[in-house]
Amino acid sequence: MSATRLTTPFHARSTASEVVAGVDLSGQRAVVTGASSGIGVETARALASAGAEVTLAVRDIRAGERTAQDIGDGASIRVVPLDLSDQRSIAAFVAAWAGPLHILVNNAGVSATPETRTPEGWELQFATNHLGHFTLTTGLHRALAAAGRARVVSLSSIAHVQAPMVFEDVNFRTRPYDRMLAYGESKTATALFAVEANRRWADDGITVNAANPGAVATNLGRHLTEEDYAGLPAFDFKTPEQGAATSVLLAAWPQLDGVGGRYFEDCNQAARHRPETPLQGVADHATDPVAAARLWQVSLDLLADAGRA
Repeated sequence: MSATRLTTPFHARSTASEVVAGVDLSGQRAVVTGASSGIGVETARALASAGAEVTLAVRDIRAGERTAQDIGDGASIRVVPLDLSDQRSIAAFVAAWAGPLHILVNNAGVSATPETRTPEGWELQFATNHLGHFTLTTGLHRALAAAGRARVVSLSSIAHVQAPMVFEDVNFRTRPYDRMLAYGESKTATALFAVEANRRWADDGITVNAANPGAVATNLGRHLTEEDYAGLPAFDFKTPEQGAATSVLLAAWPQLDGVGGRYFEDCNQAARHRPETPLQGVADHATDPVAAARLWQVSLDLLADAGRA
């Protein structure tokens, strides 16, 4: 992590619309995954309000169309199918994309799912939250580079803190499956992706950062039981508009031009995680450049093995 923490005028209660106020994204094209519910809707809404052409990349086209209508007729909105647990769906999305891409917000995700595997045998949360976005972003690299100055936002979570990557078993093949741990590891992976992608692509004018949106009561928590919630810390929940603010800041705030490879929360670069503040900060294992490079190679190997199957 950078020795100098970057701060902004915004904070935990800032909303996406406040962050983007006065920002002009006219002529820019953005993709927001999972933009048919929760903070994805508010992220798309804020980017569209600033003049961007926004593509809602969603599993449920009807829900995406409802979101597009809700955002408003004056906005430039496209709705395109994308299932991040399905490599064929990702390949089709990438193949259909034409022209530059200025903003990519990797917002979609699943959480605390029962043990489920993709056709490749990958654990669903790792496959969706990390590998799906890894395939999508690397597939769109040429479009991002063509934009001149592009930004990628990779959504993480405070759940990463207790879950360093177990590289020998990322898909829980030999370990007993733990759905909360699997979620945490997938969010460590999304943070590490930002570190390595930024290192590789900064010279192409692409900056990549990780965002922790904070605790927001959305459909993401649909697999959590009352017992699960009872075991969680006492989160200070945000509204979806507040939860989208950090993503929108990283995607659009002009003063972050050229800033990459960092982890943000509450609209500011996060401090190092400390036990006395369990719901804040970023763990060392989520910003470790060696782990980030290793994850990149593990991801390539998994995709290559699946391609040969």
